[in-house]
Amino acid sequence: MKISIVQPDLLWEDKYRNFASLGKMILPLYNKTDIVILPEMFNTGFSMSAERLSETPEGETFNWMKIIAQSGNFGLCGSYMVKENGNFFNRWVFVSPENIYCQYDKRHLFSMSGEDKFFTPGKTRVILSYRGTRICPSVCYDLRFPVWTRNKNDYDLLIFTANWPESRSEVWNTLLKARAIENQCYVAGANRIGTDGNGIKYCGNSMIINPRGEVIASVGINEETSVSADISLTELSHFRRKFPVLGDSDDYTIIL
Repeated sequence: MKISIVQPDLLWEDKYRNFASLGKMILPLYNKTDIVILPEMFNTGFSMSAERLSETPEGETFNWMKIIAQSGNFGLCGSYMVKENGNFFNRWVFVSPENIYCQYDKRHLFSMSGEDKFFTPGKTRVILSYRGTRICPSVCYDLRFPVWTRNKNDYDLLIFTANWPESRSEVWNTLLKARAIENQCYVAGANRIGTDGNGIKYCGNSMIINPRGEVIASVGINEETSVSADISLTELSHFRRKFPVLGDSDDYTIIL
């Protein structure tokens, strides 16, 4: 499977200009990859204006994603604000030309920015199977909470879609590698660049990591571009058989 990360400079709370910009960045990936991963809140930036900018579950952003995925022949994913049953969610959404749909609501809301005051946390850990690969989606701050994403030998690829600030870029680099090593899986971390409406700076550092914690593809700092890499389930299975760490992991129950 080939996976691709798009690392954009998001425009603050401007959906249509972000759609246009992202569309141009994604175009070269048409028919050349299996999954395209976008950052957190890819249509608005990390805004708390949920009342004004959120959409219904199958609103304009969902429809834009469906069109892009169908045109490019790949699965497309990223998070944006959704309102459902009176609650607001920072929702990761996956769509594909095969009409496979998946959603995951961000579990760990970033309280230091007040995200927990505007959004409702998710309660369900999600695993998606696409083109033979089992995928576990996570959003930004989830990266700091390894119990939530602990591999129960039920996924192969762990995706983090994020708006991770430049000031904590070393934490981003370190934790992405740690999640790959401890879970014996591929990890894809999709981040943005630029400065948001709150003056917070982002430098990107989007990357794809193998189960040994080695970076196999990455995007340069402050570079608005995309990056792709092939991931091999055959190699992953061989590595897990040769060094079966997951079989010795502790059993646990997550209490919400």
